[in-house]
Amino acid sequence: MSGEGEESGETQPPTSALETVQTPASPAVPQPPRHGHGHHPIEFRFLDELKRRNVGRVAILYLVVCWLILEPVHVIFHMLEVPVWANRLVIILMALGFPAVTIFAWVYEITPEGLKPTAEIPHGESIRRQTGRRIDRAIIVVLVLALTYFVVDKFWISKHALSVEGEKALNAPGTAPSSAVISDKSIAVLPFADMSQKKDQEYFADGMAEEILDLLAKIPGLTVIGRTSSFQFKGKNEDLRTIGTQLNAAHVLEGSVRNSGDRIRITAQLINTRTGVHEWSETYDRHIGDVLKLQDAIAAAVVRELQLTVASGDLRPRDTLKNADAYDLVLRGRHAADRFDKEGLEEAVRLFQLALERDPNSVDAAAGLADAYGNLGAYGFLAPAVAYEQSRRAATNVLKLDPKNTSALLTLGDIHRVYDWNWTAANQDFQQAAALAPGSWDALSGKAGLSLVLGRWDEGLSQIRAALAQDPLNPISYEYLAWIQMGRAHLPEGDAAIRRLLDIRPTYAWGHFMLGLVLLKSGNPHAALLEMQQEQQEVAQLAGLAMAYHALGRAADADATLARLVKEQATDNAFQIANVYAFRGQSDEAMRWLERAYAQKDFSLYLIKAYLPLQSLAADPRFKAFLRKMNLPE
Repeated sequence: MSGEGEESGETQPPTSALETVQTPASPAVPQPPRHGHGHHPIEFRFLDELKRRNVGRVAILYLVVCWLILEPVHVIFHMLEVPVWANRLVIILMALGFPAVTIFAWVYEITPEGLKPTAEIPHGESIRRQTGRRIDRAIIVVLVLALTYFVVDKFWISKHALSVEGEKALNAPGTAPSSAVISDKSIAVLPFADMSQKKDQEYFADGMAEEILDLLAKIPGLTVIGRTSSFQFKGKNEDLRTIGTQLNAAHVLEGSVRNSGDRIRITAQLINTRTGVHEWSETYDRHIGDVLKLQDAIAAAVVRELQLTVASGDLRPRDTLKNADAYDLVLRGRHAADRFDKEGLEEAVRLFQLALERDPNSVDAAAGLADAYGNLGAYGFLAPAVAYEQSRRAATNVLKLDPKNTSALLTLGDIHRVYDWNWTAANQDFQQAAALAPGSWDALSGKAGLSLVLGRWDEGLSQIRAALAQDPLNPISYEYLAWIQMGRAHLPEGDAAIRRLLDIRPTYAWGHFMLGLVLLKSGNPHAALLEMQQEQQEVAQLAGLAMAYHALGRAADADATLARLVKEQATDNAFQIANVYAFRGQSDEAMRWLERAYAQKDFSLYLIKAYLPLQSLAADPRFKAFLRKMNLPE
C-alpha cells in the first residue's frame, strides 16, 4: 500500500534516507541550511515517504468510505429506532480505525505474494506505483457512489423518511383524530344540496346546514363535528360509512333545500354511518319567514332520535324571522367569507355591512363582519391597523347586542393575541368563550393559539389535539399543530401536519411557505425551493425564496430577492425581513428589523417563538430582551 515508487523490476536511484546506496566518498562541501532552518530536508523526506507509501491516498479512501457507510447507517438506525449511543459507537470505532489504517499503510506493502513489511521488501521488487493507481481508481469509484447517494438522499430519501416519520408521529395513538373512539352520540351535519331550478341557492343551502349544526352544538352530551370538516365533503359522492370514519361521527345529517320566492322546502334525513340505515327523515314546506322555526324543528327531531335529554334552555324556540333580506345577506356573506381569499373576504365585508343597514340589530351580521375583518388582517390582505380595529369595533357591537356571544368573544381574543399582544386579556376572552361553549372547536383552538404564542408547547399540543377531535379536517388546526411542532423542534411531525393541511386545502395561504421552512431546517433546500415557488401569498413567497436561494448557495438570487422583499414589504412585513436576515446569520440586521416590526405592529410577530429561522438568535441577549418587551417568556 505504499506510494508512487518503482514499477516491478525497475532500478532507480534511492529517493530517501531510508534507501541509501553506498557510493564512493567525495569531499564534503559544506551547504548552508536553506532559510536558516536545518530541519527542512528531514521534513521533506518524511513527506516524500508518506507520499511514496500511499499513506495519503489510503487516508482519503478511508474517510470517503466511512462517510458513505455512515449516511445510510444513520438512516437505517433511525428507521429501526436504534438508540443514539449506537450511532455514536459507530463513529467512535471509525475514528479509532483511522490511525490504525494509516499506520498499517506505512508499515505494510502489497506484493504479488501478499502483504509484507515494507522494510523487508528488497529494492526493485516494490509495486507501489501500481498500488497507488489502483487506490486512485478506488477513490474515484467511491466518490461517484458518494455523490450519487448524496443526490438521491437530498431529493428522495430524506424527504420521504421525514414525511413517513411525521405521518407515524401524527397518526400515533392519542395524537390523530382518526384514533379517537367514535361516540354513539356524535353527529356530522353535511352541507345541504341546492335543489333550486337555477342552482343559485348554494349559499342558502350551506347556511341552513350551518345554522342547524350550531343549534345541535349547544346540546350537552352530543358531539357535533365542526363545520369546516363536515363541509370538506361538499359536492363529493363519498360513502357515508367512509365519511363517518373520517369524521369520527356515528351519524350524519344530510338534506336538500329548494327555495322559490317566499317559500322554502327542506328535506332532512338522519343516517347511521355504521349501518347505513336511515333512522329519520322529514320534509318541511314553510314560508321563508319561518326558517328559524324550521331549523329548530329539525334540531329537535335529531335530539329525539338520538334519545338525548335536553334542558329547557338548550333548544329555545325562536320567533319568525324579523328581516328576511338581512338574513339572506348574512348567508351570502358567510358563503363569500368561506373562500378565505382576498376577494371573498372583501365581498363578505360588503354583504355584512348591507345586512346591518337593513337590520342594525342583526347579531349574526355584526359577528360576521368582525370575523371577516379579522381574517383580512390575519392573512395580510389588509393593513393590521385597519383590519383589527374594524374587527374590534364590530365585535364590541355584537357584545352590546348579545353579551354571551361566543363568536365575538373569540374574535376579541384573537385581536388581543395577534394585534394587541395582551396575553392576559386574550386568555380571559378564550376562557369565557370556553365556559359558554365547552368543548367547541373555536374555543379549543383559541386557547391552543395562545399557548402557541407563549411557547407552552405541551399545553398547546393537548389543546389542538382536542380541537382536532371536534373538527378533524380543519386546516387551521393543522396550521396551529405545525407551528407547535416546529416550536418543539419536532420537524417530522411538523412536516406531516403541514402536508395534511395542504391535502385538505392546497391553496392555503402560507402553507407552502411553512413546509419550506421545515425542509430548510431539515437540510433539504432543493425541496424547500419547490415549496416556496408554489406559495401564493406574495410576501411569504419572497421571504421563502430569499432563504432557499441562500441555502443553495445562489448568492446573487438570494441578494436580489431580499432586496425586492425590503423594497416592497418594508412598511408592512418587517418581521419576514428579520427572518431572512436571521437565516443568513446576520443577527444585527435581524434585530434591527425585529424592532421595526414591533414599531409597525407586524401581524406575524406574535409567532416569534415558533419561527424556525429565529432560533439562531435564541442565545442573543438582545433577542431575549426583545421577548421580554413583548411580555413573552425567554
